[in-house]
Amino acid sequence: MRDGPPTPDELISAIAAARPVTIADYMAAANAHYYATRDPLGAAGDFTTAPEISQMFGEMVGIWIADLWSRAGRPAFRYVELGPGRGTLAVDALRTMARFGCEPAGVHLVETSPTLRAAQLACMPAAQHHDEVDAIPDDAPLIIVANEFFDALPIHQYVRTAAGWRERMVERSGGKPVAVPGDIPTDDHIPEMLRSSGVGSIVETTPVSAAIMQRCAFRLARQGGAMLVIDYGYAGPAAGDTLQAVKAHRFADPFADPGEVDLTAHVDFTALADAARSAGVKIAGPCAQGAWLRALGIDARFKSLADATPERADELASQRDRLVEPRAMGDLFKVMAATAPGWPRPEAFGAKAAT
Repeated sequence: MRDGPPTPDELISAIAAARPVTIADYMAAANAHYYATRDPLGAAGDFTTAPEISQMFGEMVGIWIADLWSRAGRPAFRYVELGPGRGTLAVDALRTMARFGCEPAGVHLVETSPTLRAAQLACMPAAQHHDEVDAIPDDAPLIIVANEFFDALPIHQYVRTAAGWRERMVERSGGKPVAVPGDIPTDDHIPEMLRSSGVGSIVETTPVSAAIMQRCAFRLARQGGAMLVIDYGYAGPAAGDTLQAVKAHRFADPFADPGEVDLTAHVDFTALADAARSAGVKIAGPCAQGAWLRALGIDARFKSLADATPERADELASQRDRLVEPRAMGDLFKVMAATAPGWPRPEAFGAKAAT
């Protein structure tokens, strides 16, 4: 029996041989193959994340952590990152944290891709890898960072048909996967405020994301610490189809090449916040990424870098604008924090207290 994730052809064959699968199962299988077989980041890959755009992003994360840690009494803690890409964010954040004497007792990375694990160890040889959140040590407070992690987790989609709400399923038609309504009524899965949406409306749920967020929150409630979530998304519940695919930095058909494109969906921050609150932690945000970065001082950092390397001023300005401006990532990307009972309110989320 062959080891490893299924190939794209095997995914299509499995769909053809069995009954239709949910969007969630399709997304999980396709992304398992995708992330296990390549480094998807950068100009040669399919997409670029904020840490790869500029060192300033990771540095602002480091400042946020160092400030919170200092006001919490400078406890020993472990740095944890979920889906850390090449490790770029962690390297920039840890370097910045060290300037303030904020050095974790260990660096723990939740990553399953062999390719990305190798890249992470190349820049952080002492880091420890884990397949899941539950494997993270429980002997110290945790500061957890999840940047563009939840968007790649499986979603369920429900579509309003003339006969009522049905879950969207994936079956094979004409040699490729297609999405079709299932046969079983699913009205009870739809938030009451959305059940009267018109025929063709789509509602998404994220039980896997909520479960992981809740497990992290229970850890914080028991051990102390905080979690920072950064992703593109919205405050639900809301109707809309946000499933998308990216290949070579362009949008693609999510069903055209399973396992060969990056499948993501917008993150419902309300669902994540509700899952975390149920574990007893406090929530700050979500707020727009641009406002959060400005509150932490990205403009001052940009000026410092530009003054030190004037030949890079235009390049640095472009990086700053891409991270901050509303027309780029500034408004679409949101930032939310969860903090353990007894920990201080995190900075950069405005004057409103965490709830």
